[in-house]
Amino acid sequence: MKLHFISSGTESAEAALYLLTKRYGQAAQETADVVVALGGDGLMLSVMHQNDGLPVYGMNRGTVGFLMNEYEVDDLPKRIADAEETVINPLAMTAETVKGEIYRGLAINEVGLLRAGSQAARLAITIDGRERLAELVCDGAILSTPAGSTAYNYSANGPILPIGSDVLALTPIAAFRPRRWRGAILPKTAKVRFDVLDPQKRPVMADADSRGVSSVLWVEVSSDDSVQHRLLFDPGHGLEERLIREQFV
Repeated sequence: MKLHFISSGTESAEAALYLLTKRYGQAAQETADVVVALGGDGLMLSVMHQNDGLPVYGMNRGTVGFLMNEYEVDDLPKRIADAEETVINPLAMTAETVKGEIYRGLAINEVGLLRAGSQAARLAITIDGRERLAELVCDGAILSTPAGSTAYNYSANGPILPIGSDVLALTPIAAFRPRRWRGAILPKTAKVRFDVLDPQKRPVMADADSRGVSSVLWVEVSSDDSVQHRLLFDPGHGLEERLIREQFV
C-alpha cells in the first residue's frame, strides 16, 4: 500500500509526519493509493478540495477532529485496509458580485451567506425556480450537506442530517423576520437561489467552506454528484456513527 502523508504544519502534526514517513515511507501523491491527512478538520477539508479521487484517511493532530481518526503510529496499513468508506458529494456554488463578476466554488460542508455590514441582510429564497421566501431579514443563511450539518449549521440551531439521507439543511442565522422561521430540509436534488434584496445598503458575502466572495447580488447552490470525495474511517467509528453520537452529548 502506497501512502502519501500530508501535515497541517503544527508541531504535533509535523512530529507525526516524521514518525510515519520514517516507518511507512512517503509515496508521491500521484502514485499513492491513499492520502493520510495529519491535522484537524480544516486540513481534511483542504485535502478533499485538492483531491477528488484518492481515498483520504485522517488522523487527528488538531483540536476537534470530527472528520479524523485517532492518531496511532502502529498498524496503519491494516487500519486503512479495514476502514469503512464514506462518499461525499460537495455543493456547487455560483455567485455574481455587484461588479458583475462570476465566482464558482465547491463546498463539502456548507455554503453560507453572511451580512457584511452593520445592518441585517435581506434575502429572497427560491427553490427549483419557485420563490419560497420573499424576504428573510437575518444575519445570514446556510445550506449544509449531511457531512457539514454538525459544523456551522448545528451552531446556528440547524438539524443534524444522517449521512446518506439525500437531503440538505437550509438554516437561517439570527433570523429577525419571519421571526419563527427555523429553516427547511430540502431534497439533495434541490437547486437553491438566494437573491440579495438591498446589496448596496446591506452588503452580503458568500462563503463556500471558508472560501469567500464579497458583495454578491445572487448565489445559486446545488449538489454536484459528479465530484466524489472518499473518506476512510476506522470500523465502528464512521461518519454516520459520529453524527448520531453528536446528538447525545
